[in-house]
Amino acid sequence: MKTSITQVVFLILFCVLPQTAMAQRDMPQSYPVAASEKLVNGIANAVTGVIELPKTVILTSRRDGAAYGLTIGLVTGIMHTVGRTVFGALDAVTFFIPTQPTVRPHYIWQDFDKETTYG
Repeated sequence: MKTSITQVVFLILFCVLPQTAMAQRDMPQSYPVAASEKLVNGIANAVTGVIELPKTVILTSRRDGAAYGLTIGLVTGIMHTVGRTVFGALDAVTFFIPTQPTVRPHYIWQDFDKETTYG
């Protein structure tokens, strides 16, 4: 049972990821491409949300100093961790309504030196 579920997940990812990678931003996307891109983005953000904590502490420490980064940056990082994870899960659940991702940058590894925003 576990093997068949794993195989189905890999089959879906095998079908979805190439479409997402080949989608062009300047052309209107078809419904399947937009929905699959939102699903992949949501899953990625839900899984990698925990990386927001060290990212925010590092960025805040660079900008305002180590003491500020380890206090306020830690609290802000916890909020960004929860935010990216929750919004990622919401995007994954509502992938059938293709909209733009709520979290910016869309993935944690894009513009790692930029603080996360929502909206």
